Amino acid sequence: MMTEAFVNASVTPLESLDMLSPYEVAKLQDKSQGGLYRLLRQCALAVLNCGSELDSTRTVLERFSGFDVQISQKHRGVQLDLINAPASAFVDGRIIQGIREHLFAVLRDLLYVEDEFDKCCDSLQGSAMATNMVFHILRHANALRPHIKPNLMVCWGGHSISRHEYDYTKKVGYELGLRGMNICTGCGPGAMKGPMKGATIAHAKQRIQQARYVGVTEPGIIAAESPNPIVNELIIMPDIEKRLEAFVRLGHGIVVFPGGAGTAEEILYMLGILLREENRDIPFPFIFTGPAGSEAYFDTVDAFIRDTLGERARGLYEIIIDDPHRVAERSRVLLDQVTLHRKAVGESYHYNWQLHIPLQLQRPFEPTHANMAGLCLSRSLPDHELAAQLRCALSGIVAGNVKEPGIRAIEEHGPFELQGEAEVMGALDRLLTAFVEQRRMKINYEEYTPCFRLARPEPAAVN
Repeated sequence: MMTEAFVNASVTPLESLDMLSPYEVAKLQDKSQGGLYRLLRQCALAVLNCGSELDSTRTVLERFSGFDVQISQKHRGVQLDLINAPASAFVDGRIIQGIREHLFAVLRDLLYVEDEFDKCCDSLQGSAMATNMVFHILRHANALRPHIKPNLMVCWGGHSISRHEYDYTKKVGYELGLRGMNICTGCGPGAMKGPMKGATIAHAKQRIQQARYVGVTEPGIIAAESPNPIVNELIIMPDIEKRLEAFVRLGHGIVVFPGGAGTAEEILYMLGILLREENRDIPFPFIFTGPAGSEAYFDTVDAFIRDTLGERARGLYEIIIDDPHRVAERSRVLLDQVTLHRKAVGESYHYNWQLHIPLQLQRPFEPTHANMAGLCLSRSLPDHELAAQLRCALSGIVAGNVKEPGIRAIEEHGPFELQGEAEVMGALDRLLTAFVEQRRMKINYEEYTPCFRLARPEPAAVN
């Protein structure tokens, strides 16, 4: 077994965040329940652990249990003191430049959310408040680029995909990059890294300067999906719901690659938006794609959507198999439609204000056993509401698979139990069983134990 190597080092920012107030430093070092120390340590470790093949937050934290990060203020500004940091983040004793940038992106976003969040939107309520919070975080991170025609494609997909599927994501990214499109992903490995890697070659060929590789994550998942080294804009949203909204508000279209429960959660989130009557006439490219041999994943997801949300939902996306060139061509055509629409209605290019996202999809869902059991999984709900409920079910399964609080809850109380209408539960059973059989739940799929149990309703009594 290889012995882990550790490094102690002091790191300072290059450009931004070169000074903090004593109050901010104290908050970041505060180890109490209300302090930021735990989040800072977890996110900093994830950034330093770039390239990790671990997909369990708990496993990462246990492997690097001796890691610590301290903040001090020197005459030159802020300094991070790293103790027992992963040696892979350093070359010849110096921290890798991209990892250095990511470290201070962590600091920037954690502090901004803590200090400014309530101030920016205190006169707003409900859905408008959440949308404005997302806007302020993205603006503070300098992620909003006005006056540039829509060209940012969001790529969703699994972190534990096969090599064959990973190579395909690179080919799609390459074709997108050749057509001048930038890439936004969840920042991790697998289908989050591949499109960026392909696009870097295409951008170099086209001599595109200042290409964007935007990674959007959140504290609960970042240790399980460490930022890949291609990300040049790292943004940490406070929770999964605001992360998902950031993708939709910032990006101009979405390409979905094969994945697992997390990818299905993202698909259901998007369908919960597109099924709303208010969004019927707003163009938003939504393409599912994978290589030959991966048809089973999209067949499974497509059948699940048909059996739960119906045919209208199936008409909101298109499936393209084994054709990166066509994916990119369709993306380009659909982005042109997005541009024309935004011009016609006076919508900004850099933030999709017009799209209506209901509060049900914005309110943070805590995957406790009670909340999971209390989900309403019935086709008696309007299709967009059922999509939102199913999104929460998949979000809980992701938490139980890879997030430390979810893993701990499963250990203490057993698997999450989901219950609902027989037809919906049957469809959910087929979906999740297929994910397990296709080895899509975790990287170490041979050791996977389901964190969920589906309760079947009792058949109606016959008089």
